[in-house]
Parts: sequence; structure tokens; C-alpha cells
Amino acid sequence: RQAITAVWSAARTLSTETAMAQVDRWMNRASLLLLPPRCLVCGEPGASGRDLCADCHADLPWNRACCRRCGLPMALAAEICGDCLTALPPFSRTFAPLRYGFPVDRLLLRFKFHGDLACGRELAALMRVAGTGAELPQALVPVPLHPARLRQRGYDQALELAKALGRSFSLPVLDRALHRHRATGAQSELDAEARRRNLRGAFASVATWLPAHIALV
Repeated sequence: RQAITAVWSAARTLSTETAMAQVDRWMNRASLLLLPPRCLVCGEPGASGRDLCADCHADLPWNRACCRRCGLPMALAAEICGDCLTALPPFSRTFAPLRYGFPVDRLLLRFKFHGDLACGRELAALMRVAGTGAELPQALVPVPLHPARLRQRGYDQALELAKALGRSFSLPVLDRALHRHRATGAQSELDAEARRRNLRGAFASVATWLPAHIALV
């Protein structure tokens, strides 16, 4: 209680722009004292103040060898893969620090479909660590859910990730830059080509201005 009171007392002396980031860090420290971290995968005590134990953290499938253009895992890291050479994507870089394998697959499913926002915070923390020192965009643009899906789920997982990353890297989050004007079928039930067809024409830019370098989340 004293720690939380001290946080808000100090926050009043900070500018509005820096206060939230500072409060976020202090609240994290206070929460570690009140609620010691537990591993989200196996339930063992978390390591290094994280919600992953040392063993599950060691099992993380880092995507270090991949195509820098599309993020596709490869035997060796390369600027561009054969698929991108055949059909050049409309984006210049993909930041995909983790492959879809254990335990990331479990964390993603719980975050996206079961309302487990703690898994989202841990995924954002892993992305923050992997992104340290990388070239940063000027802004983050989350890809929005359709309003019907948002009502059903209660939160937008892309927006939650973008907000956490925005705080970590001091980047603006342009959450109204895109509009999803068409509901689509579940992507999880489709292969790669069907996913592309499913999303074709589903989004429109409604921003009057965007910076030159943005990252879609």
C-alpha cells in the first residue's frame, strides 16, 4: 500500500508524457513484491522477475535464422528468401522474434482466445527484449478487429500488444489509422493462401496522415 501511494505521489511531479511510463515501471516493481511471478506455462516460480521459469524460458523458439523481409524461418538468416524474391511483399521488414512453437503457441492461444492478458504482457516483454537495439519505426499501427469480434472477445489483442510495445519503446500507437469494414472468417482455420484471400479488401486506411515508417502489429 505504501509503495502504491508513493508511486502516485511521485507521478504528480512528472510531466504527463513521462508519468505513465514511470508509473508503469514502478507498479511492476511493486507488483513483484506483492505477487511473486509464476510461470504461465508450468506454474513454477518465475525467474528474473518474469512470468516464465528458467526452463520454459530456455525452451523459447527464437527466430534468429529467418528471412528479414517476411520472417520465414530458414536454415541461415538472409535478407530475403526465395518466396519473397518470387513475389515481393509490400512491406520492407518483418519483426518476428519467436517461431510458433512450444511454449509460445500456448501463450498466444491463451492470450488471443481465452482472455489471458498476462500472456500478452509476457509476449510483449519478450518482443521488447528482442527489439532492443533494433531500428525502430516512427509509430505502431495495430490491425483492428471487426466490431462484432471485438464485442465477442472483449478486447483487441493487437492493440494490447501495441500499447505495451509503445510504452516500452516510447512510440506512438495510432489505433485509429485503420478501419476494418468487413467481417472475415477465422484465420486459424485457413492455410496461408486462403488467409490472404480472406483478408483481401477487409481494411481501409482512415488516417489523414501517417509517418514515413510505421510498423503494423
